[in-house]
Amino acid sequence: MTQNRICHIDIDERGLAAPTPEIEQERRVAIFDLLEDNSFALPAREGRAALPGPYRLGLAIREGRLVVEVATEEAAPVGAFHLSLGPFRQVVKDYFQICESYFDAVKRLPPSQIETIDMARRGIHNEGARVLQERLEGKAEVDIDTARRLFTLICVLHWG
Repeated sequence: MTQNRICHIDIDERGLAAPTPEIEQERRVAIFDLLEDNSFALPAREGRAALPGPYRLGLAIREGRLVVEVATEEAAPVGAFHLSLGPFRQVVKDYFQICESYFDAVKRLPPSQIETIDMARRGIHNEGARVLQERLEGKAEVDIDTARRLFTLICVLHWG
């Protein structure tokens, strides 16, 4: 297995509202998919080589910021990124709205209409992943699929 990956993820749920069954399912699927297949690397910084992975990540919202804590596989702290939530606010709001429409559609609409809503949902999801990749530039390198799954987890942290 490659070293440039996430091997474990923790979500700090302190202070979060209880998730709906749909939100909890999104979280479980995102974590499962993320741990199955991801690409995460720390770049060299300030003339120092990057510490190789695999990495453990902790995600939390503290004082209005997204905190991504990075540790070695053995749980030795490597560092943390504190990212402003401002760039994520609109795309997270849009994502929750489209997900609500999607979950409602699954219960009552024909497959063709569900597919249209799902395409819109994927588009917003991709936009959130792109924003995350931009925010992590110079801090961590992630591929688009990893960014998509991490974006889902950021949305879970925004729930409630």
